Amino acid sequence: MSTTVVDNVLPPKGKPKWLRVKLPTGKKYTQLRGLVDKYDLHTICTSGSCPNMGECWGEGTATFMILGNVCTRSCGFCGVKTGRPESVDWAEPEKVARSIKIMAIKHAVVTSVDRDDLKDMGSIIWAETVTAIRRMNPETTLETLIPDFQGIETHLDRILKVAPEVISHNMETVKRLTREVRIQAKYERSLGVLDYLKKNGANRTKSGIMLGLGELEEEVISTMEDLREVNVDVVTIGQYLQPSKKHLPVKEFILPEQFKKYEEIGLKLGFRHVESGALVRSSYKAHKHIQ
Repeated sequence: MSTTVVDNVLPPKGKPKWLRVKLPTGKKYTQLRGLVDKYDLHTICTSGSCPNMGECWGEGTATFMILGNVCTRSCGFCGVKTGRPESVDWAEPEKVARSIKIMAIKHAVVTSVDRDDLKDMGSIIWAETVTAIRRMNPETTLETLIPDFQGIETHLDRILKVAPEVISHNMETVKRLTREVRIQAKYERSLGVLDYLKKNGANRTKSGIMLGLGELEEEVISTMEDLREVNVDVVTIGQYLQPSKKHLPVKEFILPEQFKKYEEIGLKLGFRHVESGALVRSSYKAHKHIQ
């Protein structure tokens, strides 16, 4: 493996201009923001201060997190709290489904923390949430951004059975950096999850990676090749930003032209959709990925 440094990067001396975003505006955004505040609804969009919130909400897309806000894993990139989670809220599926109905969401993305403390890894709540959303919002399409469930097929089967339009699981980074970035995760296990999903009936699979953690260009391309090897349909590629000083530092700010290069490479590799840009996050333009 080459140890050359990617040319199209800048040292992390303050955020570059292409990472600066305008405050979200627009009639649809204002309307949804009012509903979120009025009914105390919880979305990743607001709690994570996503830079694409205005754009996504304007297109009728929003992301919801289930199974609490405390994760059993301690990934070096993630701002979610780590510790002992609270007990499962079995009313949560109905609450999420109600939020989607109130907000009149056309395409919902559902994600969760890792719940390695539970015998079912949270997969039962996952399935019940999709079922509740389908019942209350029959016109809403769905993407489930799932954890790896430790690769246990019984749990993955529960997701497959409720058949969301897109099943997503993020690689997050390249193979060499996985141990540092995703301490309790395994690169090959994540690939295996995506492979199992596709081979067992998933309509569309999707994954995402972050850049700026010290990966090399050839490693990024190799990761995309690995994803295509297991027939992943959609890939998202975005810039890693450090949630706090306790998290892994940003080693590089990737230039827009480098993101464009990865997009072109990804399309040549055969992905149906490639979202590649500094502000791209897992659910960016998610409504298009069912097409």
